[in-house]
Amino acid sequence: MSVTISPLACVDPRAQLDEGVYVGPFCIVGPQVRLGAHTRLEGNVTLMGQVELGPENHIFPGAVIGAPPQDLSYQNEATQVIIGRGNTIRECVTIHRGTTRGGGITRIGNHNLLMACCHVAHDCTVDDHVVVANGTLLGGHVWVQDHAVLSGNVAVHQYVTIGAYSFVGGVSGVRQDVPPFMLAEGIPARVRCLNVVGLQRHGFAPSTIAALQQAFRLVFRHHEPLSHVRGRLAEQGLLCPEVEQLLVFLQGQRQGVHGRARERREAA
Repeated sequence: MSVTISPLACVDPRAQLDEGVYVGPFCIVGPQVRLGAHTRLEGNVTLMGQVELGPENHIFPGAVIGAPPQDLSYQNEATQVIIGRGNTIRECVTIHRGTTRGGGITRIGNHNLLMACCHVAHDCTVDDHVVVANGTLLGGHVWVQDHAVLSGNVAVHQYVTIGAYSFVGGVSGVRQDVPPFMLAEGIPARVRCLNVVGLQRHGFAPSTIAALQQAFRLVFRHHEPLSHVRGRLAEQGLLCPEVEQLLVFLQGQRQGVHGRARERREAA
């Protein structure tokens, strides 16, 4: 299948476009851009700087991908945005390229949905099957893990990690890491309960959900030390892999800076 480029688009001849790519009217595609097979750019999409999109992505009007980071330390270094396959990026989403201090790459994984007017700042990592609802803002160096859901108008502080299968309620201000499998909301956002509905939708076994529920009670209701929590869960036969994942995440968070594990690693 051939490449289709609207006569009203501006595509640099040095850009690499694989088979089946569609570029709609008023799009701007810079010289350092690569578009994977069957990726579709609707009208008025801007791709600038070093940007690589895998196959079967769908980008909607007004999106700007690869603009320089809003970081005062940035001195026009050759950093980039790398996006996987099968993502849907809706109207007016902005994704900035990385900084050398943060590793140089802003990375989006596979099969994610970024709804209208989201912002993904420099050096962020968004894993796979993530949903980010309208108007949500990810600060620099944020990591959103697999299957996380962020509701509308959420603001995420730089260096925060949003754990796998977690849910963040709308209009929340996230200053600290959100543990996997949990539901958090508020300003500042706090863990409120286990994300039971999300876990059920993803097919988690009832025994796993029950084990995570008990871990939640011990950690967030009874405020027991993690070493005691591990021992008590082991006695009850509840140390399944998901509970271990949760406890490892919590340990890293508590060793971090202001509840953000990534900030400690960055400082080191």
